[in-house]
Amino acid sequence: MPVPHLLLALAVVFVWGTNFVVIKLGLAELPPFLFAALRFALSAFPFLLFIRRPATAWRTLAAFGVLLGAGQFGLLFLAMRADISPGLASLVIQVQVFFTIGLAIAWRGERVRPLQWAALALAVAGMAVIAWRTDGSVTPLGLGLVLAAAFCWACANLVVQSAGKIDMLAFMVWSSLFAVPPLALLSLVFEGPAAIGTALQSASPAAWGAVAWQAVGNTLFGYGAWNWLLSRHRAATVTPSALLVPVFGMAASAWWLAEPLPGWKLAAAALVIAGLALNVLAGRRAAAQAAVATTTSSSPSP
Repeated sequence: MPVPHLLLALAVVFVWGTNFVVIKLGLAELPPFLFAALRFALSAFPFLLFIRRPATAWRTLAAFGVLLGAGQFGLLFLAMRADISPGLASLVIQVQVFFTIGLAIAWRGERVRPLQWAALALAVAGMAVIAWRTDGSVTPLGLGLVLAAAFCWACANLVVQSAGKIDMLAFMVWSSLFAVPPLALLSLVFEGPAAIGTALQSASPAAWGAVAWQAVGNTLFGYGAWNWLLSRHRAATVTPSALLVPVFGMAASAWWLAEPLPGWKLAAAALVIAGLALNVLAGRRAAAQAAVATTTSSSPSP
């Protein structure tokens, strides 16, 4: 990526990494599905009143909104309520990189490179370390929920790539509209009207601030910029930038929430991040080989 695009990607992953602490603070007062529904409601309103619908199909907006809203964040918030710590959640969710590449291979016929298999093996080893430890930082349910959330994020990545080069801020605003109904329904069914009413009446300014940051900082800026990058670069080029999310996430959680960082967490993080970094190397190596092949084929015959 050009340097300005790389700096934009770094700004996004910084927001996403530190955002896990904000999520935990919001979940202290709001039920997870309600919290997610409020987040996407504020991402859509009032912005859709003066931002025109992007030039893409309704089904694309709906698919992305449901996958990102009910899929990724509904499951992530549910897991972070009591089944996984913020630092570990910021690490596990990055498996979306390998899900994204795997889906691109399955749907578009992209070839798996040897270095990518090695990268995947490192990431799986990191997940195995997390699953093996049972110190209360994560439960099997929490790990499964975040992995499912990562898969939904990967699916959303491919959906937004299919939209092409459009106004990504408008895309996020209008797709957020489709995230609200399924999240509201999940909240009504699993959390209940009584819990919803109590949470809304007793929520503090800090809780509403967490909702606002989720809507404006994380959703509109974060995913708007991320989707803008995805519309201009290959998924394998953009998604590995997320390897810094767990670095910011685990550091912020340790600083603000005093989450302990024992050796096994650091080892798991090292394995996952090493896998993500190796995947970056595989992408760059493939790009260099493709550039050489193109230059060779275009050179005039002697």
